[in-house]
Amino acid sequence: MNQHATILVIDDEKSIRRFLELSLETREYTVLLAATGQEGVRLCLDRHPDVVILDLGLPDLPGLEVLTRIRAESSVPIIILTVQDSDQEKESLLDAGADDYLTKPFSMTELLARIRVALRHSVNLKETTVFKKGPLTIDFNTRAVSINQTLVKLTKTEFELLKTMVKFAGKIVTQNQLLKDVWGTYAYEHSHYLRIYVAQLRRKLEKEGVKDLIITEQGVGYRLNI
Repeated sequence: MNQHATILVIDDEKSIRRFLELSLETREYTVLLAATGQEGVRLCLDRHPDVVILDLGLPDLPGLEVLTRIRAESSVPIIILTVQDSDQEKESLLDAGADDYLTKPFSMTELLARIRVALRHSVNLKETTVFKKGPLTIDFNTRAVSINQTLVKLTKTEFELLKTMVKFAGKIVTQNQLLKDVWGTYAYEHSHYLRIYVAQLRRKLEKEGVKDLIITEQGVGYRLNI
């Protein structure tokens, strides 16, 4: 356990905030609390937590807007809490940058497991801030991808795919792992998205002269050729 990690909880229900505060502090996490979207965004950008737990039913701002504001400034892992269980909503939130999704009522055991996964991903990313292969450079702090010092414009999803492949560079990354890392825990049924976005990513890299970087392992997944 990352005992000194800081968790920001953004939830308008006082009972939920108190429950999460006690549960997380018992496990030696530092907890920040926000009852509104505005306060949550401010705390996130001022205090730089390691994980954000975001409830969608906030009194002042739509949860999607809070998510978008945070994601525009930070790559902090964000776990969504909501009473809704719509597939369309899940896709919208994951596309907007959410890392995971839990429906209320939720199990504390499950939430703690999601937090541990989010922290592991966060630590792995911090350990690799710049990746270079030949003419290709990826700066994870600025989310900039360049080939021979020319910036390559990637969508958020394309960048997240590339980031995950770099994290496991040289190893086969299964389709399920990529779907989970990029679209979230509940995205296994969307494998057709994965093929489309990998093809788009390949075309953009190859257009600038970087070929054979992403190798398809038939029936298994993909491997970044290092």
